[in-house]
Amino acid sequence: MKPMLPELMQTHGVSRRRFLKYCATLTSLMALPPAMMPRVAQALETAVRPSVIWLSFQECTGCTESITRSHAPTIEDLIFNAVSLDYHHTLQAASGHAAEAAREQAMKDHHGKYLLVVDGSIPVGDPGYSCIAGISNRDMLKETAAGAAAVVAVGTCAAYGGIPHADPNPTGAVAVSEIIKDKPIINVPGCPPIPVVMTGVLSHFLTFGVPKLDDLGRPAAFYGETIHDRCYRRPFYDKGLFAEGFDDEGARAGWCLYKLGCKGPTTKSVCATVKWNGGTSFPIEAGHPCLGCTEPDFWDNGGFYRPLSVPAGDFRKVGLAAVAAGAVAGIGGGMLAHRNRAKAAAEHEEVDAHDLEKPS
Repeated sequence: MKPMLPELMQTHGVSRRRFLKYCATLTSLMALPPAMMPRVAQALETAVRPSVIWLSFQECTGCTESITRSHAPTIEDLIFNAVSLDYHHTLQAASGHAAEAAREQAMKDHHGKYLLVVDGSIPVGDPGYSCIAGISNRDMLKETAAGAAAVVAVGTCAAYGGIPHADPNPTGAVAVSEIIKDKPIINVPGCPPIPVVMTGVLSHFLTFGVPKLDDLGRPAAFYGETIHDRCYRRPFYDKGLFAEGFDDEGARAGWCLYKLGCKGPTTKSVCATVKWNGGTSFPIEAGHPCLGCTEPDFWDNGGFYRPLSVPAGDFRKVGLAAVAAGAVAGIGGGMLAHRNRAKAAAEHEEVDAHDLEKPS
C-alpha cells in the first residue's frame, strides 16, 4: 500500500509545524479564507496518493525543469512526492519497453482515478513529427486521457499550443483542449509556469478537486489578476515615468518598463506576488519586461519589445491637468458664488437697517 502523507513527512524530515505553515501559504494562494487552513491540512493528510501520468510532447523540458527547481527538502518536494508519479519521460528510471509497461499498468490499475499531466503541444499536421515508443503524440494522448479523472495542461504549449503553434506553425501544433473534449482540463500556462503554481494546482486537486477556472481554463486563484495590477513598478506607470532604454536613467531608477514592451497590463499571472526561485524575484524585478507568456499566442502578439499602445501615463498627465483645471474652475466658481451670496446678505441687512430707521 502506498504511504500516506504523514509517513512521507517523517521520511523527508518535515516537521508538523513546517507542514502547517505550508498549508497556510497554500490556503492564501488558492484565495481561500484563513479559516479553511485546517481543512486543507486535513485533506492533504488523509488523501490517498493519486497516480499521476505525465506525458511530454512538443516541448523544451522547461516545465519539468521548473517544477524540479526547488531546494531539497522543501514543502514543494513534499507535495509533489505526495502523489505517485508513475510515468514521466524525464524523471523515470525505466526506459524502452519497461517505461511503456509502467504507463499501461498505471492506466489499468487506476482507471478513472489517475491524474494526467501533459506538457508540450500536439502536432496534427503529420503524426510522425513527434512519436514516443512508435506512438504518435495524438494517439498517446487520446489513449491515456480516456481513463483519466482530469487533465492538467502544464505550460503554454499544452495550454494554447505555445511556441510550436507560432506562425507559420509547420507541425500543425495544437493545445490539449483541441483534442480532448470529454474530460475536465486545467490549463496552467507559462513558459514555464512558476513551480509553486504547478504544485499548488496539484494540491488543490488533491484537496478539493478541480479548482474554479477562468474563461481560458486557468485556475482563477493563480490567474485572476494581471501582473500590472500587483507590479511594484505600477506607481511609476501611474505617474507617467517610463524607462526608454534598458540602460537609461529611468531603467536604473526602476521606472515602468511599458515602453520597452512590457505585457504586464494584459497578462494574468501571480508572477509579481509569488515570484520565482522561492519568492526571490521575477522578470520585471530583474529589469526585463513581461513577455506575456501565460496568454494565448504570446509569441506572435506584436513583438516582445514593442509597447502595447501609448502608455496610459502619457494620457494621465493630460487628464490630471484637465481635472486640476476643472477643480480650479470649480473652486473659483464656488468662491464667486460665495461672494455673491455674501453681497446679497449684506444688502439685505442694509435694507432691514434702513427700514428700522424710518419713523413709525
